[in-house]
Amino acid sequence: QDLVEAGIRYLPLFPGEAGQVCNELFLRRAPNILAEVAPEYAHLSDVVHVIDVTKVMDGQVLQVLMNADLDEAVGYFAPATQARGTAQEHRAEVHALTEDHWRWRLRMAEHIASQVDPARFGIKGMYVFGSTKNATAGPGSDIDLIVHASGDDEARRQLEVWLEGWSLCLSEMNYLRTGYKTEGLLDVKIVTDADFANSSSFASKIGAITDPARALTLRKTG
Repeated sequence: QDLVEAGIRYLPLFPGEAGQVCNELFLRRAPNILAEVAPEYAHLSDVVHVIDVTKVMDGQVLQVLMNADLDEAVGYFAPATQARGTAQEHRAEVHALTEDHWRWRLRMAEHIASQVDPARFGIKGMYVFGSTKNATAGPGSDIDLIVHASGDDEARRQLEVWLEGWSLCLSEMNYLRTGYKTEGLLDVKIVTDADFANSSSFASKIGAITDPARALTLRKTG
């Protein structure tokens, strides 16, 4: 608790566990300066090991990147110039990254709508809803889409294949951006004219009074 309140990040290491890599040799061989910084606790040198990384690594510092959602972290040595920045600046960067999750998803949804061929698939409308539309999407969130389609079974099958390609592609892009692995990034709900007539299924979210789906601009044809 004292570490947390002092703004000091801590990271437990479990050498030998599957999936963990630790430079244990460095930790054991680096000089222990506990007696220098806290002489009254020198008797704990067998338990507490304090390392002056900058001195041992010729001016480099230890950078630790942590992702609490994935429960993963990596530490590496880097020039001190790469580690500068105030806590406020770091918080601003985190906020910008968080905000970017839903903005990027919304841009991708808009791009998909602009690329789809309405005539080929019998599409009358495409809408985005959920966390992407409500600006609450996180790094692992789906892009929720509603597609109003009136084509025959073959047109619907082709549409599903076309959207699956986008879903897998966006999933890989999101993995490279955030480290989150997903089976696909699109969660598509296809609604028909009958759904609209009966206000059933997800068609009821289109034009709803509360939390309505947001219409996307379709590609113009002909």
